[in-house]
Amino acid sequence: MKTSINFKAVKTDSEVHNFRRKTFDYIRKELTPKNEYWAEDKISERLQKIERYCKERSGRKLQKNAMPIREAVVVIKEDTTIQDLHRLSKRLEEELKIKVFQIAIHKDEGHFNKEVKEWKPNYHAHLVADWQDLETGKILKHQSFHYSKMQDIAAECLEMERGNEGSKRRLEAVEFKIQKKEEELFALNEKINAVKSEISSKKFEDLIVKETDFLGFKKIKTDQTIDNYEKVFKSYNVQLSKNKQELEIKNKLITELRSKNLDLKKEITVLKSRLSTVLSNSNSYLKEKNRYLESVKNTFTKAIEFEKLKNPQIFRTTKDMLPEIVNNICKKISVENRIPFSAFEEIFKNPDNSLHFISLLNFGEPPVNYQSEDIQEPQRRKKQYRPK
Repeated sequence: MKTSINFKAVKTDSEVHNFRRKTFDYIRKELTPKNEYWAEDKISERLQKIERYCKERSGRKLQKNAMPIREAVVVIKEDTTIQDLHRLSKRLEEELKIKVFQIAIHKDEGHFNKEVKEWKPNYHAHLVADWQDLETGKILKHQSFHYSKMQDIAAECLEMERGNEGSKRRLEAVEFKIQKKEEELFALNEKINAVKSEISSKKFEDLIVKETDFLGFKKIKTDQTIDNYEKVFKSYNVQLSKNKQELEIKNKLITELRSKNLDLKKEITVLKSRLSTVLSNSNSYLKEKNRYLESVKNTFTKAIEFEKLKNPQIFRTTKDMLPEIVNNICKKISVENRIPFSAFEEIFKNPDNSLHFISLLNFGEPPVNYQSEDIQEPQRRKKQYRPK
């Protein structure tokens, strides 16, 4: 299965759509609970901070035509998790300075294929990102190879195939159109040959209506004969169209199944190769383990930040209540991201991690309230947003 990522200027109704603040006629409401959300800021607040920092850093206002906040729709798999997308976000920030501050996984969009009577889900995620360069205060400037690298990073982090490059995709589109036209021509020739065959057969002799005149000569009754031919041709056209439609549906199903089967085989091959490498090399095993635990730590940190953003009062409680709150957060992200509890036990063993989590739970000014159902008006913070 292939993925792609392409950032564009964020839309004004992005949060309404991404966080499902209202219902839409193109979604399945019963699947909406399967969606997942994460945010560390509202778009309006982040924009204010970007504008303020640009003025402080560069001495100039942000240009009117700038695109300081951008959004990407990323193709994902059914089992893609928030943890996977946090890993992608981290790589984008480390290598391209792109700072993702909102994520929404949508599993309630798609379409119903009437031909095969089956729901075809459109699994995707929305990444909303800050496009400001912290060194200059201005908007990041990327070249074409950066966007190509972006596709590589997405494919690697989500463990999917990289999408085709533009030129190759256009070529494939042209080839596909040629193939379809050739198929249509072949089908048309088949139809013509079938009709010719029927016309030349004796069956059509029965359609000719003749009458004998007063001299004893047989003459064709044109109107009735033409009417008979029209009825027969109409019947044949309906049957041909029905057969063609059934054939197209079957071919389409076969193509989809073959493609899905091929994707699964590739995925299994990659997983087997990775497992073999990890098991046969102690250094690889240690590296893979540390990478995974770092990802778990990052996911847990993001989850705490998001909980504080949604409900600033959640950690303003007695110390006796904190373990239960933390345990509930661990359970939630364990289920959503398929993380074993042993991984949390492992990261808590590290003293540096424990200090990090304690500071996150007990210190620092809590963020403003953020509800996915009701994004409130932004509030000012005393704390500075950008480092000087």
